[in-house]
Amino acid sequence: MGLLDAILGRSKPVRPDLDQLFAVPSAALTLQAATGFTPTGRGSVCFAGVEGGGFARLQEDVRDLLDADTERGGVPVEFSRDAYGYTWLLATHPADDTAGLVNDLHAVNTMLQDGGFGPHLLCSLIGFRDAEGRALALVYLYKRGTFYPFAPLPGDAEKRDNQLELQVRGALGDDLRVEKDLSRWFPVWGAPGL
Repeated sequence: MGLLDAILGRSKPVRPDLDQLFAVPSAALTLQAATGFTPTGRGSVCFAGVEGGGFARLQEDVRDLLDADTERGGVPVEFSRDAYGYTWLLATHPADDTAGLVNDLHAVNTMLQDGGFGPHLLCSLIGFRDAEGRALALVYLYKRGTFYPFAPLPGDAEKRDNQLELQVRGALGDDLRVEKDLSRWFPVWGAPGL
């Protein structure tokens, strides 16, 4: 960062730290104890779609890697595209295998990053539910290297449970690098894995 950047208030972008994802299994235990939310075993990675043979091959490599255990009862990964044109990869594990799910999400992010598609990565999320059936996601912002909670209210209306999100932020502040800028807590309505 140069002198001009400092004078103009520009900051150096945070480098993604994918190893932050490995903190999620222990954070899940804290989350369960503090709020009653437990992992669903579903998680996803969102990235901007890229056309071309190189990206298509990488996408197939990701599918081959994550589907390697389907013959032993594993659930195949699913790719989908949302209304905004972003591609989502959904991985599913048993609810008690948060570590396995995180390993898969980390592998996808790493493969895309190492394949030169890091700038296209947007976020990863891990889904949770409580006894009442309320949904919660821990969202990892790739470009910020931080997490934030996303808690949609039940029903069709796109409304959030802000009180729950702030409660989760307080509970997980020692376990995860939580995004301080609340304006970056973007809604991920209808995200696979939520």
